[in-house]
Formats: sequence, structure tokens, C-alpha cells
Amino acid sequence: MQQIINFLIRYKLFLLYTFFIFISLIFTIQSHSYHQSKFLNSANFISGSIYETTDNVTSYFSLKEENRNLLKENEQLRHQLYNQKDVAQSVLDSTQRTYTIVKGRAINNSYADQRNYITINKGKNDSIAQDMGVITDKGILGIVENTSNNFATVQSILNEKSNINAKLKNSNHFGSLIWDTKDYSRVQLVDIPRLVPLNIGDTIVTGAMSSIFPENIPIGTIAKFNLDKSRSFYSIDIALFNDMTNIRNVYIIKNLNRKEILALEAETTSNDQ
Repeated sequence: MQQIINFLIRYKLFLLYTFFIFISLIFTIQSHSYHQSKFLNSANFISGSIYETTDNVTSYFSLKEENRNLLKENEQLRHQLYNQKDVAQSVLDSTQRTYTIVKGRAINNSYADQRNYITINKGKNDSIAQDMGVITDKGILGIVENTSNNFATVQSILNEKSNINAKLKNSNHFGSLIWDTKDYSRVQLVDIPRLVPLNIGDTIVTGAMSSIFPENIPIGTIAKFNLDKSRSFYSIDIALFNDMTNIRNVYIIKNLNRKEILALEAETTSNDQ
């Protein structure tokens, strides 16, 4: 207590001066509209800066939750997109859907081998099974090959065994999407007839002949093409939309009609023999 009294005695003139300055500022601000507006603007600037900084810090720590919400929203939107014919009858009623979509995350990814695979954090416990399609928000990744309870391996489109039905978006001419193992940013579209008009930059999407992927999933654009005169078909290089070296969030697609389609086709084939 004595120290506080000593402090007040020692700095009494400075404290008195400060007090009068404070009082005079209050009177000046109250009696002059110009000074009042300047004071309010300064106060708003300071408080706004504080609020902005606080919001930035809060937003940073909530990014994970926001990202989770965005993925959930994307999952729902893809349900609607791939089942859009059924939406008018029912808001994705389970008895009407053609496809189901499960969001997941890539936890391992190879792209420099001839047979590349991607490991995802979804498995049998999430109803993931062999031959389901896997995509990102930019385009296709590959097809589920093996599953465990909690994980699955995906045969990447960057795999010499990969063969996926694909088509030209602007003409619907279709062929097979393969990989020549030379460049991880490009795949090849083969079996397109020479009579089909092609242009650099044309978009390539999944075709309607696949029981794995919905039609019109993005793949990439034509980077270059050559005509194999001996076969009268083009060999086309496709620049992928996906950066195959940087894969994170994925969506796994199940065609609910796939078993029925395959059973019918097998029955038709056996009847022809």
C-alpha cells in the first residue's frame, strides 16, 4: 500500500496532467461533430481489426470441420447428379437410386510404376467392394481391386492393366482408355475411328458402356492424336484433369444395378453358345 502511495506522490503532476487531457478530449469529442466522427471511425477500425483477427484465428482452427462439411455436401450433390433421373420422383429414395457414393481419403498413392495403386481409408465396413469406381472432384481415379475391413486398394488409371470405357464429350464416339506407362499426367484413348472429327482440347469423359462409372465423369482433354493408318483408328493422348501426384479426397461409387446387368449379359452370352 505504501508503494502505491509513493507512486502517486512521485507522479502526481503527470497523472494530473493526463487526467485533464482525458477530460478535455471527452469534452472536445462531445461538443464537436467532426472530432466525434473521427473518434468513432478510429474505434470502429480498431474493433474491426480485432474482430477480423479473431475471426481469422477461429476460421483457421475450424478448417477441418468446414472441410468435412464440404465433403459431406459434395457427397450429397454427387448422389443427386448421378441419380438425376430419379430425383423428380423421390429425393434419392433408396429404392429408386442407381448409384450410391461414399466419401473417403487416399492414404497411399503410387504413380511412377507400371502398375500403380491407390490405398483409401474405406473398406468392407463401409460397404466398399471390388469393382467400384473411384473419382475425385476433378475426374476418375480408378477401380477398387481389393478390400479389407477398413481399407481398399484401387487400381489406378495409371496402370498398364487399366481399361475403361470413355468417349468424346462433344460427339459421343467411344473407345477404351488405357495407359502406355510413359507419362503419369497422360493416358491414351484408343479405338476411335478415323472418320471421327478431333480437335486439340476436346473433353473426354466416361462412356455409357460402363457398369462401373456413371456416364460423363470428367477424364481430361485431348493433348495430341495420331492416326494408325494400318488399322484406321486414332491413338489419342489425354491430359488428365487430376494431378495424379496429389490425390487426397475421393468418392467411391457403387452401381446398384451392376449385378443384375452382369447376370443378364452372362445369361445372354451362354444362350448364344
